[in-house]
Amino acid sequence: MGQAGMPDAIRITVESFGAHPQHKARVRASIVRCGSGFRAAIAAISVLLPRDGVCAAASGRYELAGFDAYMAALAWPDRDDIAAVALTLGILCFAILSAILFLRTRRHLAAVEAAARDEAVASKAALDRAYALLLSEPQILLAWPPAADEPEIIGDPGLVTAAPAGVLEFGAWLEADAAHDMEDSVDALRARGVSFAKTVSTLAGRIVEAKGQVIGGRAILRLREVSGIKSELAELARRHQKHVEDTAALGALVAAVVAPVWARDEAGKLTFANEAYARAVEVKDSSEVIECGIELFEHGGRSELLRAHEAAAPYCGRLAAVVAGERRSFDVMTVPAGRGSAGIAVEATEAELMRAELKRMMEAHRRTLDQLATGVAIFGSDRRLSFYNAAYRSLWDLDAGFLDQGPTDSAVLDRLRAARKLPDEQDFRQWKSALYDAYRAVEAKEHMWHLPHGRTMRVVTTPNPEGGVIYLFDDVTERLDLERRYDALIRVQGETLDNLTEAVAVFGSDGRLRLSNPAFARMWRLSPDMLAGRPHIESVSERTRPLHDDHPVWQRLRATVTAIDNREPTLGRLERRQGSVVDCATMPLPDGATLVTFQDVTDTVNVERALRERNESLKAEDKLKTDFVHHVSYELRSPLTNIIGFADFLGDPVTGPLTDKQREYLSYIIASTNALLAIINNILDLASIDAGAMTLNLGSVDIRRTMEAAAEGVQDRLVKSGITLELHAPPEIGTFIADERRVRQSLFNLLANAVGFSPAGETVTFAAHRRRDAIAFSVTDRPPTSKTRCSIGSRRIHSARTTAARASDFPWCARSCSCTAAR
Repeated sequence: MGQAGMPDAIRITVESFGAHPQHKARVRASIVRCGSGFRAAIAAISVLLPRDGVCAAASGRYELAGFDAYMAALAWPDRDDIAAVALTLGILCFAILSAILFLRTRRHLAAVEAAARDEAVASKAALDRAYALLLSEPQILLAWPPAADEPEIIGDPGLVTAAPAGVLEFGAWLEADAAHDMEDSVDALRARGVSFAKTVSTLAGRIVEAKGQVIGGRAILRLREVSGIKSELAELARRHQKHVEDTAALGALVAAVVAPVWARDEAGKLTFANEAYARAVEVKDSSEVIECGIELFEHGGRSELLRAHEAAAPYCGRLAAVVAGERRSFDVMTVPAGRGSAGIAVEATEAELMRAELKRMMEAHRRTLDQLATGVAIFGSDRRLSFYNAAYRSLWDLDAGFLDQGPTDSAVLDRLRAARKLPDEQDFRQWKSALYDAYRAVEAKEHMWHLPHGRTMRVVTTPNPEGGVIYLFDDVTERLDLERRYDALIRVQGETLDNLTEAVAVFGSDGRLRLSNPAFARMWRLSPDMLAGRPHIESVSERTRPLHDDHPVWQRLRATVTAIDNREPTLGRLERRQGSVVDCATMPLPDGATLVTFQDVTDTVNVERALRERNESLKAEDKLKTDFVHHVSYELRSPLTNIIGFADFLGDPVTGPLTDKQREYLSYIIASTNALLAIINNILDLASIDAGAMTLNLGSVDIRRTMEAAAEGVQDRLVKSGITLELHAPPEIGTFIADERRVRQSLFNLLANAVGFSPAGETVTFAAHRRRDAIAFSVTDRPPTSKTRCSIGSRRIHSARTTAARASDFPWCARSCSCTAAR
């Protein structure tokens, strides 16, 4: 900015006003006045001179010829006087002349000052007119002086932004690309003086013309809002540029697309083809396709396309073509254009193959699902049945004709409810609405339905990605019953071990304690907290070392627990430091664990040492007891093995729904569980009888149901031996008062004995009938040798009044009964 506070270009323009005619006249007048003043001074000096000389008026100069005459007349004074006079006259003339010149200069300066004031007023007026002209239209001027970073801003910044300092923040009022382009242009203008002119659109929707140039050594950027024709022209240019960019993008996309694309003129001649079209017809490039008019499709398909082209109608269909020597299928679509038509062909060969493959897979899946025991029903997004397998139909006993009609989900539920095959719900509508939430869910959900007839159904609802729901129905009644029995068995086992006088511990395959009873903790003085942490056998050995001093028997025990191969049972006796004697036994278990039992035989050993010869009966009894424990451990091992093995198979998620093989495993588990339960009950009964603690739990006993329960316990032996069991009991046989559990155990013993001594393929008859004062049970079998019976299982049981010994076979009947029954 100049001294007037305006750009140099404007200041230069204002200074050029000196060339105006009025100003030129003023300057000439000043010069004339200066010349006339000088001439007046010369005339004043000449007045002092003698008038003898005459002026040559015609030439405008004074003649000084008489000066010599004056000098000659004054020649009589001496030279000093003449010099003094001359000096005096010179000084006087100089003073007069200086005064005259001062006055003339003063008048001249006053005139110049007046002219300058007039010129300043005129310049200010011109500057105001320039500002008015600049601000007469919406625009902003930015001027960068040389070696200055901040520009001078003239105009209204509100044209592009609310903050004056934000004019140069192009990103605040322009799009990113336009702002970056503007910044590059301004940097080039300021650095190298590169002019530019462009039209941009602000974020507010205004069309602004940006023009940059260098004027008077300053970089000038003008931002002006355009309107009218220029605005329309700018908008048209912007649209044209956008169309050009869009067309270029579409052209690049069409050229790169892998599907053949073409265009035809009004006459049906090819005018465009992409590279995919050229590759499909096996030519070098698309120009050769257009030049030779090579068609992609055969005559029939080409005729259909030309008919649609002539009718200016769209076409959509599947046509065949030979590509690279192979016949391919294409989904073809053509649309009429302004002058001609355009088309695209998408290869559908793989889609057809995939569709056929998908159809085959679906059929295979359907056949597979039909073989599953789990009921499967698929309902579509319209809630209609689209698929079901045979298990679903048999599980709910639904008519195939009804299912083939594709009933709705609601219709199926209503029919099942009418047949009382759904859970009894107070608000059936709300229950069904909650079930239908599966159509809007994103994850599978599991339901447990407890049906009126005692069945329990596990229902899984899985939403389909395409809409609809897949129902999976699994009858888990037997599984839940098995779990209840298994839990009961585990509890019985735990109670049994906890109440044993022998110390029992089970170490896993990793050598860590998995199970122990209180007697084990008391015998070896181990705290419950330590046992709860599942210590290793080495830790247990170290903790109990003060009691056994690392006895060789204990070393063998530790080696047996940690051994991988040659895991043989071991027996041993060790004497502890305080004088007690303990019998130790190890038994390898099938799952890699080891059962270890400790029995305190201190009293027995002491009595044996004192009365060895007089106490042989006690020794025999002790041996019998030891054998009994070993026998029990052996009998417990096999059922536990079956339970663990088959339970693992059943619980493995990989197994999935139950198959025929799984049901076979399940039957084995049930049979083994029943056998083990019976054995444990017998053990407890024998222990109770031996201790004299037998108590009866009298109640009403259903005779036929008790017989069926006893028969169920020997089912595995019947199947294994191929023996047929026939059960005979009148329907009206009724009930009697007794201890049902003890009666069932006695009948089981009779049946087990009969099955054990019957050859394969024979028949065992199990019958019961009511007498006047008793209930008679009979088990009849045919042993290998005629007229040979073992125990009471092959004899008919009579009343206690007839045979007193036989009454001992049923010690748990009521006092009023004859042998096994009471009225």
